[in-house]
Amino acid sequence: MDLAQRFRDFALLEARDNSPLYHHRALDISKDPQVLSLIAQLPTAKQQPNLILAAARVNGATAVPYTEFRDQFHENWRAIAATAATRRTQTNEAGRAATLLPVLARLPGPLSLIEVGASAGLCLYPDRFSYRYGETALDPSDGPSPVVLTCKITGPVPIPTQLPRVVHRAGVDLNPLDAGDSDDQQWLSALVWPGQHERLARLQAACAIAATDPPTLVTGDLLEQVTDLVHTAPRDSTVVVFHSAVLTYLSPQARADFRETVLGLPCHWVSQEGTGVLASLADRLPPRQSESARMVLALDDEPLAFAGPHGQSLDWFGPA
Repeated sequence: MDLAQRFRDFALLEARDNSPLYHHRALDISKDPQVLSLIAQLPTAKQQPNLILAAARVNGATAVPYTEFRDQFHENWRAIAATAATRRTQTNEAGRAATLLPVLARLPGPLSLIEVGASAGLCLYPDRFSYRYGETALDPSDGPSPVVLTCKITGPVPIPTQLPRVVHRAGVDLNPLDAGDSDDQQWLSALVWPGQHERLARLQAACAIAATDPPTLVTGDLLEQVTDLVHTAPRDSTVVVFHSAVLTYLSPQARADFRETVLGLPCHWVSQEGTGVLASLADRLPPRQSESARMVLALDDEPLAFAGPHGQSLDWFGPA
């Protein structure tokens, strides 16, 4: 895709209703040949608008007026390029636990959770968060959590009456992040778009929970590591492999290989990916009722619901 078009699409399709600053910034970049020429020096995979804008934020390009931002971008380009080269768009949105929970809570416990594409592993703590599904409030047994996830629901969502018991938390990532490390926290914060203050506060609270009880995170490719992670989980637990907005970064063949691998393992598989990411689900989906419901929640390759990308909504069409 043309780089200018890539930034226009990001502005109009992703940022417009979520971050006014990023909406205007990405549009301005799309019309700026000099800034685009700098970004074009990076490998294609590192030209992602979200990655570039986050790298700019952590390296001093933070001015709101575009003319000032443009100057800062040029002045700090070496540092921005270095950050983009070494970092990834590892948005670790704890809010996605709100859409995962109704599936996880239906499985027999205790649970061993294994997240592929884990980033800092913040979604490995569904039992430590509080939830608000309409009028229904759900809290950990020891009281309300500092992380409160609000999720708008439609359809026969099987809202649990209690949170699952989790006895094992593990994950794999090409570059795992440490929720207790200040540099990694800064990067995770930079991936939250400007103006999304609630998401930022939620991220910081979730990092504090993960830092006090760190998960086991291994470095590597999810296809190569998932089998060992499943087999090393406690045998007296229900093992669940899950992921959110991860397989979209794999080739279609790698997605198919992962599906075949995980379906052959002694575990349950919970996927939460874009509507067109898993080919096995694409022909079994009802019409979407909302454009914001861009992800499909599935259990063991059976689609159950549409979900908002940050866990803000759940439109259930599967069995109650």
